[in-house]
Amino acid sequence: MFQKMSTFVGVSLCVLTFAGIYAQETKSGISVSKVCLGCICEAASGCNTTLGCDGDVCGPFRITWAYWADAGKLTLNNEAPTNDGAYARCVNDPFCASRAVENYMNKFGQDCNRDGAVNCDDFVRIHRHGGNACSNPLDTKYENVYKVCMQTFG
Repeated sequence: MFQKMSTFVGVSLCVLTFAGIYAQETKSGISVSKVCLGCICEAASGCNTTLGCDGDVCGPFRITWAYWADAGKLTLNNEAPTNDGAYARCVNDPFCASRAVENYMNKFGQDCNRDGAVNCDDFVRIHRHGGNACSNPLDTKYENVYKVCMQTFG
């Protein structure tokens, strides 16, 4: 148990470090904290940066092509988003993927749980269900991993 929690903490700290680089500025006013980005990543995949693509999802945040497109088709090294593999290269890169998540939240950010605030509890739902279905509940495992992460680092 201790080893599993140590691994969780180590991976999470790594994620929080890279996520912090892109959590500082937003274009439309919604700020996604580095802790929030790290906990979304943890819930999505255990923040496993080696997963690659599996079916229609890629990277540690498990981002689909449609999500990436809605987030602005970010790319690495300013390559054209129409280049073959641009989507997979971005969403498999933790930095580019973090920026895509933040852009997606800036586009779809809303009070999904109707608590009067737009915060990470909403962002995790938006990330999991999309901007138009974020009032749907999270599945138990996803929600539990997210909550433990937020309690530990938030």
